[in-house]
Amino acid sequence: MSELKLKDLYDGFRDPDTIKAYKKIIEEDAKKLEKPINIMEVCGGHTHTIMKYGIPQLLPENINFIHGPGCPVCIMPKERIDHAYILSLQEDVILVTLGDMIKVPGSNGSLQDARSKGADVRFVYSPLECIKIAQENPSKKVIFFAIGFETTTPMTAALIDTVVKQNIENIFFHINHVTVPEVMRELIDSRDEHVDSYNHQIDAFLGPSHVSVISGSKIYEEFPRDYNKPVVVAGFEPVDVMQSISMIVKQFIEKRCELEIEYKRLVSYDGNIKAQELINKYFEKISLFKWRGLGNIKDSGLKLRDEYSKYDAEVIYRDILPIGEIEDHKLCICGDILRGMASPPECTIFGTACKPSTPIGSCMVSSEGACAAYYKYGNLLQKK
Repeated sequence: MSELKLKDLYDGFRDPDTIKAYKKIIEEDAKKLEKPINIMEVCGGHTHTIMKYGIPQLLPENINFIHGPGCPVCIMPKERIDHAYILSLQEDVILVTLGDMIKVPGSNGSLQDARSKGADVRFVYSPLECIKIAQENPSKKVIFFAIGFETTTPMTAALIDTVVKQNIENIFFHINHVTVPEVMRELIDSRDEHVDSYNHQIDAFLGPSHVSVISGSKIYEEFPRDYNKPVVVAGFEPVDVMQSISMIVKQFIEKRCELEIEYKRLVSYDGNIKAQELINKYFEKISLFKWRGLGNIKDSGLKLRDEYSKYDAEVIYRDILPIGEIEDHKLCICGDILRGMASPPECTIFGTACKPSTPIGSCMVSSEGACAAYYKYGNLLQKK
């Protein structure tokens, strides 16, 4: 088997002629649909591909997108951002995290604000960079504020594995990893008394690509089986998205309801077994995890297993970390956007008070957020 190269993942998958060919196929098949269909792309990466390449313009009027909650920064509740903020201000702490977390506002401010107050906050591309930081600062406690879906969880698990095996004593963890199937289930069939999802408009799902590389497509079996919602696991490139839409439309006109994989060049049914084993070694499900705008979702988050509690920052610093719930800004409708009940332009502060330079809602903060996508690619919002 030849070695997979990076360019193999996108070469040909941005080809205009292929995109136009799928456009024609979808248009012809869509004429046979009995009713309009609403497809939720769960992943924020898909949202940006859809907006960047003007895919809504290419589709017939009876095929619509609903933008889901697949941005790990967007769904982080203020309570947990406050934890990061408070931890970062401890004089013996270096707080380390990934990417867009620096700008996400909590009730006290963002990590960027904490930095301006003298906090030692650092951002890394890989959690394993924490090891070098810890070695260079032996008198400090390095706390890794871990975020992300199944995609990034193995990297955190690999760091924990190294810390345990090398007996590194100054690295700790605040775990905020969440899982996809539970939130998909919640969007269809909410049981949270504060959130009404029964009037959802989801007919089918584009399954996340990178999540599925780790978990395998098997985690979506329940949706066609139990909820009559087709799932097609899609790659991130525009041809991937168009082909996946075509696959979903064909399921409807052929009266099928199945789990299918479009992204076969990386996704398998079983996924990465070694990564799954490493995750299960160090993590277990937490009974409830609060998602910003969605409320508490059962079994949707991970925590360190009890035998590793000496590395758990939530345990070590429990006396200073608040536990009360915090409401979002009253004018922000990120919750409705994350649930697919509204689109960003429907928000009264979208593009005015709330924009990437001055984000109020979480969907505008992250580069993967739906509001950020609409703001950046606003000229592509309307279908022809």
